[in-house]
Amino acid sequence: MNQGIKRMEKATVIIVGGGPAGLGISACLSQKCVSHIILEKEECSASLWRKNAYDRVNLHLGSEFCSLPLMPHPPSAPTFLSKADFLRYIDAYIARFNINPLYSRFVESAKYDEVGRTWRVEAKNTREDKMELYVAKFLVIATGENSEAYIPDVEGLGSFEGETMHSKYYKSGSKYASQHVLVVGCGNSGMEIAYDLQHSGATSSIVIRNPVHVLTKELIHQGMRLLKNWPVDTVDTIVTVLGHEQYGDLSKYGIYRPTKGPFYLKQVTGRSPVLDVGTIAKIKEGTIKVIPSPIARIEKRKVIFKNNEEKEFDAIVFATGYRSVVNTWLKDYKYVLNDEGMPRNEFPNHWKGDCGLYCAGLSRRGLFGVKMDAEAIADDINQTLKLH
Repeated sequence: MNQGIKRMEKATVIIVGGGPAGLGISACLSQKCVSHIILEKEECSASLWRKNAYDRVNLHLGSEFCSLPLMPHPPSAPTFLSKADFLRYIDAYIARFNINPLYSRFVESAKYDEVGRTWRVEAKNTREDKMELYVAKFLVIATGENSEAYIPDVEGLGSFEGETMHSKYYKSGSKYASQHVLVVGCGNSGMEIAYDLQHSGATSSIVIRNPVHVLTKELIHQGMRLLKNWPVDTVDTIVTVLGHEQYGDLSKYGIYRPTKGPFYLKQVTGRSPVLDVGTIAKIKEGTIKVIPSPIARIEKRKVIFKNNEEKEFDAIVFATGYRSVVNTWLKDYKYVLNDEGMPRNEFPNHWKGDCGLYCAGLSRRGLFGVKMDAEAIADDINQTLKLH
């Protein structure tokens, strides 16, 4: 044991991450009586939802597609769960399956011991300020896609005299009432935050650089159901036609549709369609302004765009996504991940690597994908144990 290591613990499986993926795998392994440990860097489970989800967020898929293994939502559950609804479900899930993550464990390194054929995970117990060693035959990466907030390198950003933040830390538009706020990024977070800002009394503008599909939650819900029996291209055609009937031609407002369908793009690129919460109506009436050009540079409070448009803002919210940081501590990541920290293998075999290494929640298929990964990983581990 390394000097400085104050504790060593062994289990059959180590799961890194106490979010939905880690919790789902834990429940499945418990059902199969496989010993395991969850290491979670925060002091709570599902920290992204508890600490970083903005107040008005709802799940974007119907509840039937947003359950974890072994515990579907009851028929009485709302079709689209709120943040509070989903956290109540998570807490009930933890209680039902008696899941006990080890919180405040910040994993600093994970290496494969080829001699012992085990994974050795060193984690810092940040509560007690000491290092701990965990050893297991199997290691599951369940830290999710949303590891580190990404803000692009914009010329002059450091000189901006207003407030800047990543959408990860956005809570509510109430503090921005009467301010001019720029939202950068036109995914679901960006579009919803632009709406929330306007609804809260701010003047919001949004940068929309790329083509996006805009659909209602109901259309996405219908599409997910159709995909159970119909091919993707057929469902895409139906949903796209209905979306056009709902919203009309949005190009006059600076919003263009991609040439490929929404479900095809979700499967191939992981990019979700925008599920409209009321943003489009505000764009059409002119209370939310679309800026169809990236930022060229920033000068104090003035933002200059590449189309030469200039405007002053009091705050900028970057809804520009996340980057995986798994590869910084997972030393032998190439058994299952590529250099970007995403699965090395194509879906649907993305979750399984070599030497007992797995990854969960990285299929870009939301909670529906998390459930599939958790079940597949637990089954594979169980079968491997039976063979040895």
